[in-house]
Amino acid sequence: MRVICAGHVNWDVTLHVDHLPKPDGEGRITDRSQSSGGSASNAAVALAGLDADPLVLGSVGRDDHGTMARSQLAAAGVETLLIESDEPTAVKYLIVDENGDVAVLGNDGANEAFCASDLPVETLAEADHLHLTGQDPVTAATLARDAAAADVPVSFDPGRRLPYRDYSAVLSHADILFCNDREADHAEDSGLFDTVPTVVVKHGDCGATAHIDDRTVTNDGYPIDSVDTAGAGDAFAAGYLLASAQETDPERALAVANACGALAAQSPGAQTTLDWESVWALVDSGHSPAPA
Repeated sequence: MRVICAGHVNWDVTLHVDHLPKPDGEGRITDRSQSSGGSASNAAVALAGLDADPLVLGSVGRDDHGTMARSQLAAAGVETLLIESDEPTAVKYLIVDENGDVAVLGNDGANEAFCASDLPVETLAEADHLHLTGQDPVTAATLARDAAAADVPVSFDPGRRLPYRDYSAVLSHADILFCNDREADHAEDSGLFDTVPTVVVKHGDCGATAHIDDRTVTNDGYPIDSVDTAGAGDAFAAGYLLASAQETDPERALAVANACGALAAQSPGAQTTLDWESVWALVDSGHSPAPA
């Protein structure tokens, strides 16, 4: 399955701390790591591990962080179409506490320097799916419109910025909307639910709910001890896209998506290399995975 993932490509610096400090407080760093990140990249890496054929459309700076991000994606089996910008590659600092909860600090840098015209028409037409993540609303809307015109299904996971950016034009062409509980409240209050045939709401370690036309299905997920929840939602989306394309049972597709999210939350860093053997073992057992 050829999936184009369009959105941010970052360089992540992950700091594991004993707790997330309050204002004027101080936490102790227990571990530090660096890797490529960004929701488009995270979803693509998860897709590659699940035997899909992902392509990332995004932008990076002409710097070491951009070079390293490109190299790591290639090593994970992800094809890239990364536009180089005079702005530096976006760097995100992910602060992760002992419960796996994450706080994010960052700058935008080069991660919205790409535009819809950077994706060749024939490349989009040959795709099986377009997965949009948080990005410039105009770029996202144009990509979604072009995909719909080419009869390519569109999913959208806008992330934390949904309440602050107008994505209504994107959602008018989307087939699937992914959001968490907080984002879902905003989308429902704004009437955005009514414009998308399938809305999948992620509840973290409490599972997920899919509103498919006039039907609602749920899956309770898998109780886990999270190591790092960064990127778990992107792994969830990757699992759902592949499973929903293959499964006739929407609850089964949610079970696969929750398994992918749970496995990602058991691994440090925002990018997780998934595999079907681990996913199906978790789905079929119904039990939480052992910590990595």
